[in-house]
Amino acid sequence: MIEVTIDSIRVSLLSQNRIVVLKEESSERFLPIWIGPFEADAITLQLQGMEAPRPLTHDLLKSVIDVLGAEVVHIVINSLERNTYYARIVLDVQGETTEIDSRPSDAIALAVRVSVPIYVAEEVMDQAGMLPEEEMPLSEEKSSRPAYSDGSNEDLGAFKDFVEGLDLDSLLGN
Repeated sequence: MIEVTIDSIRVSLLSQNRIVVLKEESSERFLPIWIGPFEADAITLQLQGMEAPRPLTHDLLKSVIDVLGAEVVHIVINSLERNTYYARIVLDVQGETTEIDSRPSDAIALAVRVSVPIYVAEEVMDQAGMLPEEEMPLSEEKSSRPAYSDGSNEDLGAFKDFVEGLDLDSLLGN
């Protein structure tokens, strides 16, 4: 497993989706993952030390784990299948290791709340990691690489059809 840190959360100009950029601790490789806006906000709020007026879903999950006497050991982005990432939340429950399936964005939001390491499986980093000189996928459509997500993307086909059908010349008076 490769330990990573959260390098940044970037905003797509084409949709409401965000990209969480994970950076490998021992090299310059990055792993970009498309996530939803709510998960991005949950991660960002915690990283900036801001508190929500009421507990967010990830705060609730942390509280449930604490009340049940378990402890989050780490999270791992363990698989990439059909352009979708998969993650596991690794718990210690009374001395036994238990793994829970999760979307990476939810696992990361929990990890920043409980201050545990974030790992990426070597095969995932080998498959989708990028070096700084490579282009980051800021557009889901125009990247030379597939846009990998955590499975939270919505179908934006109707919006895309609308935008592509706009006659910009008539709007601009040309």
